[in-house]
Amino acid sequence: MDRLRRLGYRLLQWWWKVRRPTTVGVRVLLLREGQVLLVQHTYQDAWYLPGGGVERGETLVEAARREAAEEVGAALGPLSLLGVYTNMYEGKTDHVVVLICHEFTVSGETDREIEQYAFYDLDALPADASPGTRRRIGEYVAGDTAQARRW
Repeated sequence: MDRLRRLGYRLLQWWWKVRRPTTVGVRVLLLREGQVLLVQHTYQDAWYLPGGGVERGETLVEAARREAAEEVGAALGPLSLLGVYTNMYEGKTDHVVVLICHEFTVSGETDREIEQYAFYDLDALPADASPGTRRRIGEYVAGDTAQARRW
C-alpha cells in the first residue's frame, strides 16, 4: 500500500509540473516543553510539521485544526502566526501559512497518510527532517515570527 501511495504522489508531482497550480496550505508547530511534534508520511521519507492543503470554503485556522486532528488526533488550543511562505518547489506555486500552538492534546490516532509521529527537542531534530521544517523551527527558536518569505 505504501508503494501505491508513493506512486500516486509521484504522479501528482508530474501533474503539478504540467498544470502549475496555485495552492494554499497550512503547517502547525505543535510545541511542548522544548519539543516539537513532527510527522512522517507514508509517501515521503523526511519528517515534516503536521499540515496540508486548505479545502474550498475552509479558513486557514479550520484547515490547521482539521489537518492536526487527521494526522495525529490533535485537538488544538489557541493558534498564533509564525509566518506566510511561498514555495515554488515541485512545479506549483504553494502558499503556506505556518501557525504555532502550545496548548493541545494528542490522541495518537493517525490517518493512513501518516506512517509515524514523534516529539523532538527543538535543538535535536532528526537528520532527515525536511529543509523547510528545519528553517521554520529555526525561525521560531530565533524569535523571527510573522514574516512573509520564500519557503
